[in-house]
Amino acid sequence: MLQDTETIRYYQQLTDALVFMWNRGYRFDDLRLYIDGYLAALRHTNALESYRIHRLEEEATRYLRDPSNFEVMPLPEPETDYY
Repeated sequence: MLQDTETIRYYQQLTDALVFMWNRGYRFDDLRLYIDGYLAALRHTNALESYRIHRLEEEATRYLRDPSNFEVMPLPEPETDYY
């Protein structure tokens, strides 16, 4: 569980981007590459300490492996007019 506010902010941005990319048609291999690039950029810029980046990677991978995060939500059925 992430507890640092800055790491949580990066996690939220990353997971939002993953869902957005999933809805645009990207699949798990593409999303994994995106996570790798995102974390590499964080390491390169020294935005977070290395142990926090490692923890962020674990949480992002856990998020990616959970199929409920990428389920297609069914649209509500339209009501038929009986009048």
